[in-house]
Amino acid sequence: MQTFIFGHRNPDTDSVCASIALSYLLNELGENTVPKVLGHLNHESKFVMDYFHVKEPDYLNDTKVRIKDIKYNKKAIAHEDDSIYEVFNHMQKEGITAVPLVNQDKKLTGLVTLKEIAKFLISGDKQHVDTSYENILLSVNGKSVKRFDEHIKGNAMVVSFQSKTFHEEVELTNEHILVVGDRYKILDYAIDSKVKLIILTGNHVLPTKLLEKAEQNKVNIIASELTSLEAVNRVILSNRIKQININSKPVTVNNKDYRTDFLSLANKVGHTNYPIVNNKNECLGLLKVTNADNYHKQKVILVDHNSLSQSAIGIEEAEITEIIDHHNLGAIGTNVPINFRSMPVGCTCTIIYNMFVERKVAIPRDMAGIMLSAILSDTLIFKSPTTTEEDIFVASKLAKIARVDIDSYGYQMFKAASSIKGIAANDLINQDFKSYSIGNRMLGISQVMTMDFQEIEANIHEYIEKLDELCTGNYLCCTLFITDVYQNGSYVLYNTNAEDIIEDAFDLKDVYEGVYIADLVSRKKQMLPALLEVLQKRV
Repeated sequence: MQTFIFGHRNPDTDSVCASIALSYLLNELGENTVPKVLGHLNHESKFVMDYFHVKEPDYLNDTKVRIKDIKYNKKAIAHEDDSIYEVFNHMQKEGITAVPLVNQDKKLTGLVTLKEIAKFLISGDKQHVDTSYENILLSVNGKSVKRFDEHIKGNAMVVSFQSKTFHEEVELTNEHILVVGDRYKILDYAIDSKVKLIILTGNHVLPTKLLEKAEQNKVNIIASELTSLEAVNRVILSNRIKQININSKPVTVNNKDYRTDFLSLANKVGHTNYPIVNNKNECLGLLKVTNADNYHKQKVILVDHNSLSQSAIGIEEAEITEIIDHHNLGAIGTNVPINFRSMPVGCTCTIIYNMFVERKVAIPRDMAGIMLSAILSDTLIFKSPTTTEEDIFVASKLAKIARVDIDSYGYQMFKAASSIKGIAANDLINQDFKSYSIGNRMLGISQVMTMDFQEIEANIHEYIEKLDELCTGNYLCCTLFITDVYQNGSYVLYNTNAEDIIEDAFDLKDVYEGVYIADLVSRKKQMLPALLEVLQKRV
């Protein structure tokens, strides 16, 4: 089973590049991992992927358990033309009380239960047969003696009269299926009458003359080891299962549906068995409600975050096997011990570089390039207070492998990332918006790296309106920091009622929307701690 590796929602360059680099490392060590992202890549991350010719990770919507993850019965399927006898035996073997029916294209055509089979045995037509030669052959455990028709249709009867009486009282036609033992006079009469089929019981053998006559009259013959009574009962069960299919449109579950939605459906409908189908209505098997707790959790590795609110939707239903991060500890818990690697450095990729070194895996140019990009992004080319000597050292090593100049490449990267022209206010705020818990209340901080504050300032009222909309319910404060890397400071926008919070948090005398704060660049070490200190006193 594949393990997904991903960073936080609204992924930044570190989150994306850490997922890709760690996946590469673990796959080189023999594991089966796939990098994913929980949102659209920003301009900076796209620039990095293009510059080093690295494929963007696929989008991951959630890690919730789906029907495909449940151990449903994939063998619990029957063809609609199979015999009742064959289907019943299949149900017994699989331990199921219902079976989905499919046609030759594997499309679902119905659902038959043991109750319906029992009803047929008790009150169904015990004579009429409309099935295939092959179904009868299998049902009576017989061997083919003469076979002229693939389709057999008629009324089954077992010979219980004396030969003379039978000949005088019973008029045989092509619509009769005769079950008989070594009653050669009756067999001769049946063959002369050109009955549809003779089932010769007790493994008796027809004389050559009768066989030759059967050949001339094109009478189908099957030999069976069963007694006549056993055989006639089995012949009725040779009818196609679709003949007792009274539920042609059963309640189904798509293999991509969520397990939680299935449980709600089952609770509402109250059925025991549900056919599993795909988007083409092809049947994949049968799910019993009692099997809904038998499932595989999606294995995941988290990078650049360790908080539930920042992780994938349904993360509580996944199996977290490892976390690589450089942030403060969040509120993610696990049922079993896991590998948790956290270092007080400026970037997750600094940690991952050390993992390459420790495990003696060579770093190719493209992996070196994206890890360097992540470090430059998270440390703002070493201007952020989160920067450590370890980040600077690792960046220098990676720059040599990637064959780039740090200052020149860093400028290109930030220039590509800084353009916000054409991005709607709501999209820009949500591009890198993170939520933090303060008791039972919340703080929202969005950060945008750009040199184009004028673009935002021209429509500043739109941004304030969006922040006001966000700051509802449990939110005490929602902010947008527009960070200019080359000025080494940030402009601040906030929800209308948060002016005094911003004033106290950053010790400002003159507070207004778009106020510039020099040397304020780090959300983790500057913005978040300052706001938390003020808000914790108000909760």
